This record gives sequence, C-alpha cells and structure tokens, in this order.
Amino acid sequence: MTPDEHARRSVEMLLGILDLDSSDARTTEDIFTGVSHPMPTGRIYGGQVLGQSLIAAERTMPDGRVPHSMHGYFLRAGDASQGLTFAVDRIHDGRSFSTRRAQAYQNGVPIFSMIASFQDENPGIEHAAPMPDGIPDPEDLLPDEELSDGIHPLSKRMLTDRPVDMRHVEGPLFGAGAEKSAHQAVWMRMRAPFPDDPALHRAALAYLSDMSIQESILRAHGLSWNVPGLKVASLDHAMWWHRPGRVDDWLLYVQESPNARGGRGLATGRIYDRGGALVASVAQEITIRVPEA
Repeated sequence: MTPDEHARRSVEMLLGILDLDSSDARTTEDIFTGVSHPMPTGRIYGGQVLGQSLIAAERTMPDGRVPHSMHGYFLRAGDASQGLTFAVDRIHDGRSFSTRRAQAYQNGVPIFSMIASFQDENPGIEHAAPMPDGIPDPEDLLPDEELSDGIHPLSKRMLTDRPVDMRHVEGPLFGAGAEKSAHQAVWMRMRAPFPDDPALHRAALAYLSDMSIQESILRAHGLSWNVPGLKVASLDHAMWWHRPGRVDDWLLYVQESPNARGGRGLATGRIYDRGGALVASVAQEITIRVPEA
C-alpha cells in the first residue's frame, strides 16, 4: 500500500466512525450506535468519543443551529473492540439556543458524558487573540513519525496509523525529556481530503482537540511519554467553536499549562487556521502520576 493509499484509508476509517447509525430503540432520548478505531492499547481514544457524541447531539438539531460549546467528562476507559451506544437528551430548545446532553455507553454503563450548547448564527461584536508570531510553516517541519525512531512499536504504530499529520514545532515528546517549558505549538491536518459537510469538520476538530494538549503539562516538568511508569488519563474536556475551519487544511494548535497540583494538570489550547483566524479554544484537565525518581 502506498503512503497516499494508507492516508486515504485512515481518513475513510475516521469518516466511517463518525457516521453513526440511528437506532430503532427509543426511550425518552434519541439513540445512536457507533464503532471504534482499532487501537494498539485496546483503549478508546478520547477524541473519538468527543467527535461521536457531538455528531449524535447535532443530529437532533434543526438546520442552521450549530454547536458553540461543549463540556464533557471521561468517566471510564472505553474498550475499542466493542461498539458504543449514544443517548441524547433534548434538554432545552429556545428561540436561538438549544442544549443537549449526550452520553456514550458500553456494557450498559456510561464511559463519557457531555453537555453541548447550540446557537443560530447571529451578528455581534467580534475580537480574537492573534496567532503567535515566529511559528515556522508546517512545510518546514518533519512529520512526527519521521522524528520518532527508536520508540516503542505500539507508539510508532499509533503515529503512523492515525489519520492526522502532526508536526510539533518543538519536536515530538518521545525519547529524551524536553526542555522545561509549559508551552508548545503543533501543526495538524487530516492526511486526505474531508467532505464539505461543516458538521463533519466540527466533529473532526473535536477529535483533533484531544491530541497532544496534555503535552504542555509534561513539558512544564521536562517529561516525555517514554518516562517509565508515567500514567496520564483525561478527566474532562471543554471546547468552544468560534469560526468555521477545515480539518484537511493546516491548523495550528497553540497550547499551554497554567497549573498542576494534587496529581492533576490543566492544559489550555487555541486552534488557528493557516490565515491566523481563531477557530476554537480548548481546555482539558488530566490526572498525572510520575514515578518517584
């Protein structure tokens, strides 16, 4: 299989995962079903459930009412070998805003719970934090997988099989520990063209938003993913969509960690398009356990 064929296949797999099935089963909620990426670790990637939950919630919206924010909690580790059920509660529908709760289930118990807000497009005041200066172009950086020789085979497989081309400005966090800095920037885009459906781009942006954001916490302490015994798990995830953006064009993910304490770390991020428009903002808190030296 050529690299281009591999890229198209990985993106087609993601599109299939985001294409949820409507269920004939009905309660007081709307029910959808979906499948998972096969994962070397056996655990579902959190960004996948973010994107799928958003698709499920948006399926209950009228045309023109789009998500502007979501807040979710990762409750249990998901099993990538099993399917998922998504239940959407239509909490509120107003003249301009709607609210939905979406929960992802496996084996009858929730693994993720999200509340999202949707709004009709309206004019209003506008400003945005500018894209940082001095960031190299993505074409001047190598893909992460080309800078990660000698890493564990499972990690290498995750890098090469994912549908996303990611290029760390400061270099990927494998191998030796990084210089201590609570900041990083990452260029990212899908490896193959995406359909023009804006809902798919919003869901795929949620999918991307869970990639690498935890690393600003690790960088703050000079840590890498290869530290023996390091344990990291996402607790919650919040996202705000500001402007339209395409996930098959280059996006710059600027990240920083303002705090870590009590076995938890907080990371925030801003996602810009190639032209410098602020597309989305993200926040995530994780649990982090670092073995004693």
